[in-house]
Amino acid sequence: MPWKVINQMELKIQLIKDWESEYFTISALSQKYEISRPTVYKWLKRYKNFGFEGLKEQSRAPRNSPNRTSKKILNLVIAEKLKNRKRGPRKVRAQLKRKHPELNIPAVSTIGYWLKKEGLVEKRKKRLHVPPYTQPFNACNAPNDSWSIDYKGQFYMKNGRVCYPLTISDNFSRYILCCQALEGPRYEPTRSCLESIFREYGLPDAIRSDNGTPFAGKSIGGLTRLMIWLIMLGIIPERIKKGCPQENGRHERMHRTLKSDALDPIAENMKEQQKAFDLYMYDYNHERPHESLNDLTPSDYYVKSKRPYVERPHLSDYDHDYLVRQVRHSGEIKFKGRLFLITRLLTGQPVGLKEIDDGLWQLQFSFYVLGSIDLRKNKVIRN
Repeated sequence: MPWKVINQMELKIQLIKDWESEYFTISALSQKYEISRPTVYKWLKRYKNFGFEGLKEQSRAPRNSPNRTSKKILNLVIAEKLKNRKRGPRKVRAQLKRKHPELNIPAVSTIGYWLKKEGLVEKRKKRLHVPPYTQPFNACNAPNDSWSIDYKGQFYMKNGRVCYPLTISDNFSRYILCCQALEGPRYEPTRSCLESIFREYGLPDAIRSDNGTPFAGKSIGGLTRLMIWLIMLGIIPERIKKGCPQENGRHERMHRTLKSDALDPIAENMKEQQKAFDLYMYDYNHERPHESLNDLTPSDYYVKSKRPYVERPHLSDYDHDYLVRQVRHSGEIKFKGRLFLITRLLTGQPVGLKEIDDGLWQLQFSFYVLGSIDLRKNKVIRN
């Protein structure tokens, strides 16, 4: 036969019946039920005033809560969240502080509590986390020190055409300089977009990209026509390691927001998709607070470059300790009576050679190191 399970309410009722039988004193009841005398008095008083209903557990919440979030602020929080359902409590709070500096906005945790209570928080999928990598761009201390450029990745619009968004951002301020819908990652449209950005914002010191077309190729030094043009403008073309997108983490993080804000849903055609990109850029640059920017916006940090765009750039002269050779139409140079194949991409351009060891000469195009020439082995060594 199973044991009889007795809950707390049944014990309280049994205590009241024992007291009404007049066979038990307060001390006896305290010993029988293993509770203190004040507790016995408490339950007897509640029974006298409210009957058996008084024996139920009552709420321990305070009757008055002066620090409780006011209805006015709660309505502002909900309204701000409804403007963009994908923003979390931290960004909602930052927006409210900017719009209503006179109000005492509650903490992030409080806003998160109310949003969850109002059913405005979607449950996140559990994701596996990997160990953090060293953050890139440690030397990026001011706007235009370094930009990032990349193609977001192709997708099909509703009309069946493919769209490749070209994105450019400033790594210090996170300011998006370009988000252009293109038909493919080709040299001409990429350069055309860069020229427009350079005319409007000036030149950066460096541009970081991945190893895809048209940013890098299989020629010596990874040269492409786009890289050569950037080098002639005095821009350092930085490339991340293959398979290491975390080295361009800030730009990749922006792409995640781009996907959720501007590609959900995907537009009908290229023109409509570009409108979505333009709205996304404005919101990202001027409205969306960034935790890494002390909850300010990229437009609060970004300023245009003081380096103007040069329509017809030319290479600066090599130093006196360099030997200069012109690249022939065949892509070769003649050095020390021998021919060395460099690349046809540099046809007609001067390259510099500087001796760094006995029989070993460093090969450069302007400031960019392409590799070296080993006279002892009579070969070109790529970096």
